[in-house]
Amino acid sequence: MHVLRPLLIIALSLAFTLPGATLAASQPITDGWEYRWGDSTFNADGQPHWTLETDAGQWQTIGFPSNPPDRNGREHVWYRVTLPNGEWQEPVLYIFSVDIIVQVYLGGEQIYEYGTFDSQGRGSFQGWPWHAIALPAGYQDKPIYFRVFSDYTDIGLWGEVSIMDQADLVLFIVENSLKALVIAGFSALIALLALIFAALQTERRTFLGLAVFALSAAVMLVAESQASLLITYRPLMWDYLAAGSYYMLPVALALMLEQWLADYRPWLIGLIWKLHLGYLVGAIGLALLGVVNLSSTFPVFDALFLATIAAITVVVVRRFRHMVREQQVLVLTYGIFCGFLIVDMAVAHGVLPWGRVPVSWGLLMFTLAVVVISLWHYASTQNGLKRLAVSLEQKVEERTARAESLARREQARVRMLTFENEKNRVLGDMIADLQDCLTLEQAFPVLAKVVPDLCSPLPGILYQRGDDGHYRAVVCWGDAGEQNALPQSLDASRGLPRPSQVPEASGNNNLEAAANWPADPLCFWINVESASEGIVTEGVLLLESVGLVGNEERGYGLARLFTRLDQAIQRISITLSSIALREELQKFSYEDALTGLKNRRYFDQLFEHECAVALRSHLPLSLLVIDIDHFKQFNDTHGHEAGDRGLQSVALTLQRQFRDSDIVCRYGGEEFVVIMPGALTDDATERAQSLCDSVSDASVVFQGQDLGHLTVSVGVACWPETGEAPEQLLSLADQALYRAKEEGRNRVGISRSKAA
Repeated sequence: MHVLRPLLIIALSLAFTLPGATLAASQPITDGWEYRWGDSTFNADGQPHWTLETDAGQWQTIGFPSNPPDRNGREHVWYRVTLPNGEWQEPVLYIFSVDIIVQVYLGGEQIYEYGTFDSQGRGSFQGWPWHAIALPAGYQDKPIYFRVFSDYTDIGLWGEVSIMDQADLVLFIVENSLKALVIAGFSALIALLALIFAALQTERRTFLGLAVFALSAAVMLVAESQASLLITYRPLMWDYLAAGSYYMLPVALALMLEQWLADYRPWLIGLIWKLHLGYLVGAIGLALLGVVNLSSTFPVFDALFLATIAAITVVVVRRFRHMVREQQVLVLTYGIFCGFLIVDMAVAHGVLPWGRVPVSWGLLMFTLAVVVISLWHYASTQNGLKRLAVSLEQKVEERTARAESLARREQARVRMLTFENEKNRVLGDMIADLQDCLTLEQAFPVLAKVVPDLCSPLPGILYQRGDDGHYRAVVCWGDAGEQNALPQSLDASRGLPRPSQVPEASGNNNLEAAANWPADPLCFWINVESASEGIVTEGVLLLESVGLVGNEERGYGLARLFTRLDQAIQRISITLSSIALREELQKFSYEDALTGLKNRRYFDQLFEHECAVALRSHLPLSLLVIDIDHFKQFNDTHGHEAGDRGLQSVALTLQRQFRDSDIVCRYGGEEFVVIMPGALTDDATERAQSLCDSVSDASVVFQGQDLGHLTVSVGVACWPETGEAPEQLLSLADQALYRAKEEGRNRVGISRSKAA
């Protein structure tokens, strides 16, 4: 007893102070999955035909590659998804589990197989390991196919599907298994101590039941942890150990309950442990003999266990009020543990979406409760140790109070770490979405959608700068939009709220920082740096700071919270700056700086596209080539600056003369081109003649002096009237322009078909 109480306190502290798993970097694959019932045939080279087909008509979309609808007893299914890009040194595709065997194909070649497929595409159960599929070079943006056979209740992939580095995988597995392994070690220690007490004391049955339960729990946790395969890669062996220990749990539970409820003679509980023991022996034995698959024994056991829980609940509820307090605590912790088991069953059978269920915590709670209650019951039967028991109880209460205080502070730290991790995930997703935006106008709706999640639970408003210098709210969340809360617009001419500066504090000064936390709204500027305008405040974020965090979280460090949010805004500003820079570069690469028209590079790309559209859609396409008459003479007479003004005047007239669907470009020098999709020769000629008239009527004014009029000559070509391919329109229009110049300029030349 003197040895066990400090041991229990140490175990409790260790369980509550385990750091949250810092998972290795990974890229989950959650979107774009498709499935197809049945099995593919193979060609002479052993390649499945389904991986070589381009017709997607037989494939159906699915949210996750598991248990597609309309199974109807089918045992073969294929899944596929396009692998995303990522920067990995040694990429592997990590899969939590597969029901029950699988082949993986990439580029028509098999890159992985678990289990053995016979000629009919069938195979036997080989266990439920995690899978690490090495991805070859160049896997990005390629579809990967999964051939799955299952005669189990579930079919397909199960749990997480992610891409990560080979080096990170072991760390990922160990981190996911750490808590379960620690709790398993504690349960094994409890089992050893219980066996020792069983050998020394008269109440052997109670301690034997406890030893069986603790040992079964420890074996189950180790066998079901992913780290077990790092010890030895024998999935089926670990599954047999997991099944045996899992099936043994209700036996041990019923044995202990039968002993603790002995005054009520619970014959039903005695029947239950005998029934489960018979099932354990029969199921494992038949599976080892090959009569049944081990996987098929789990659903039957789950159904039997649910019925057992219901029966025990009925027995316990009827006698709960008559139990002593320690027995009530035992029953309640047992109910919590059973609740975790039921949720885990629901996840395993697809009733609930996949997620990691903390069954180990339920086991730890119940094991600790069993140990405490057993020791308490043992102590109460020892009349000679009553005074010592009272003294020990007082000491335990004092230590428990200190442990609870430490636990509360640790829980606050864990909550804040969880909060930070969630916000980092939201920020990462937002940055990825922003990087897909081409302009700032596209980026702000993304910000408006995600910023509330990033800043929650703080109410606030995000403002965007307008052309008139006002900042208007683009999204409002919480109670920030209510009366007497944050304003709906900000006037830059009156000055924007200054960015917040929160008192810095750390260590023992955290409470002082909490006391000095500002009552005014928190303000962050979203500054965007561009090549043309420099640094511009494109957005402002205001957050209500009242009720930022609870008292426990304040002790963790307010300055740290503010720093994380400030860093997030800086990352957003950097991303928006890169978008602004790309936007400006895009504009400069396709726009003529002098006239504001699209340049020749833009014309070359778009003309090829419009030719392809015209051919595919059988729609006419007209092209106009325009040249300013005697422009060199005008340039030599009035100077290059006046010549630039003349080019701008003609460009302005061009923009006014043509439809929004027409594309006007400066081809080079004094030449311009106009693409008119859908226009016939008569329409194009009419537009060209109107252009000639408008240019000749407009005066060129430079530095307040009228320099006279310019004229233009226009060559017109239209497909299909010319009889040539659309790509020949530029050459034909240029020839028509040459004829217009030979005939006296300031006129329109038309390219006719050869037949004409």
